[in-house]
Amino acid sequence: QVQLVESGGGSVQAGGSLRLSCAVSGYTFRFNSHCMGWFRQAPGKEREGVASTVTGPGWTYYADSVKGRFTISHDNAKNTVYLQMNSLEPEDTATYYCAAKLIGASCSDAYLNLNSRGYYYWGQGTQVTVSS
Repeated sequence: QVQLVESGGGSVQAGGSLRLSCAVSGYTFRFNSHCMGWFRQAPGKEREGVASTVTGPGWTYYADSVKGRFTISHDNAKNTVYLQMNSLEPEDTATYYCAAKLIGASCSDAYLNLNSRGYYYWGQGTQVTVSS
C-alpha cells in the first residue's frame, strides 16, 4: 500500500519561503524510478501541476508560473520528495498535494507529468497561505 504524507505548509508573507515534504511509504526510491509530482488547488480553481520529478534519473519539470522560484527534489535515503518554494506570492495560496504514478507509468513527457490524471496515489494535502 502506497501512502503519501505531506507536511511543511503554513502562512507566510509575500516574498517568504516554505519547504514542503512528502514522506512516501510503499515505494523505495533506491530500487526503482518513480514519477512524483506536486499539485495545488485554490478555492474555486482546478487542480494544477506545479512540479514533478523522476526519482531515478532526477529529471524535473515545472509549471511556468513557478519556474525559478520553486525547486523539487528528493532524498533516496528518506524516501521523501521536497518542494522548496521561494519568493512566494499571494497567487501561490492553495492546498498543495503530493502525488505518485504507478510503477511502470510513463514519466518522460513534461506535459503529462504535470497533468493530475496520470497520477494514482495522492496525499491528504497541506495548506499554504501567502499574505500580501
